[in-house]
Amino acid sequence: MRDYKVAIVGATGVVGEEMRKILEERNFPLSELRLLASAKSKGEKVSFKEEEIEIQELNSGSFKGLDFALFSAGATISREYAPIAARTGATVIDNSSAFRLEKEVPLVVPEINLKDAFKNTGIIANPNCSTIQLVLILKPLNDYSKVKRVVVSTYQAVSGTGREAIQELLEQTESLLMKSPIKVGVYPHQIAFNVLPQCDIFLEDGYTLEEKKLIKETQKILGAPEMRITATAVRVPVLVAHSEAVNVETEEKITSSKARQILENAPGVQVLDDPKSSLYPLPVNAAGSDLCLVGRIREDNSLENGLNLWIVADNLRKGAALNAVQIAEALIR
Repeated sequence: MRDYKVAIVGATGVVGEEMRKILEERNFPLSELRLLASAKSKGEKVSFKEEEIEIQELNSGSFKGLDFALFSAGATISREYAPIAARTGATVIDNSSAFRLEKEVPLVVPEINLKDAFKNTGIIANPNCSTIQLVLILKPLNDYSKVKRVVVSTYQAVSGTGREAIQELLEQTESLLMKSPIKVGVYPHQIAFNVLPQCDIFLEDGYTLEEKKLIKETQKILGAPEMRITATAVRVPVLVAHSEAVNVETEEKITSSKARQILENAPGVQVLDDPKSSLYPLPVNAAGSDLCLVGRIREDNSLENGLNLWIVADNLRKGAALNAVQIAEALIR
């Protein structure tokens, strides 16, 4: 297997840094790693495999000779530069929302719909972090008995908003503990010791953009536009790892024991479900893990064919950077 030339666009962001770390951890076959960011980061150096790599300023000429371009710099940058990278000959794996719902762009979670990645015309979309962990659980259940309806409430870590949100949570926490005035900037309200029932902007129908992403992306990945899904996305004062409370209605009954069996055999999933021992997924356990953790698996006593589950996954790894690298690994295999 030959070595590949890879760029990370948005290399100084929290997901970009995680991409670099995962490429090193997984010994991705590289002949060149090109780190691209805004002008303010130009010239900074970061370590990779005991070498120092200088960050370059992103421009339209940044993609010459590349095999892969991993984008994590936001939808505006992706819309401008991803088509340029694709025309230059690189396969783009984009972590933003820019192309996810475009019909000709595959939206891929390797454990679920890897074959779609090979239908790309230069750009492959990485799903939303909250979508990835949801579909990893829904797909094996749907394969056993068709999922008719999903009700999901997310509890999303601040790292999903970026480095400034992490800093804001830490600073607000320190201020509150020191009984000092707090500063609000990234979020519309205090996030420390609080929960905000808002992730992203509100739309005219009262849902947020994050909730719409979760619904539409799940339907696209599973190839199930008829699946009824409703979502409430909540921001919580957690640094890393998103949690989700999920209620699923299936055509045929799936007992809790059968659901555990199905999920224990599902790729990318780890079952942690022993309530008597207080064993269930926690953000502190999911942070740094490549797996989607699931527990609190129980039958919904209010619904004939209903299940309740609790899902937690690292939003920076499997929810973003790892998923993108796994797509690239599959393409080169």
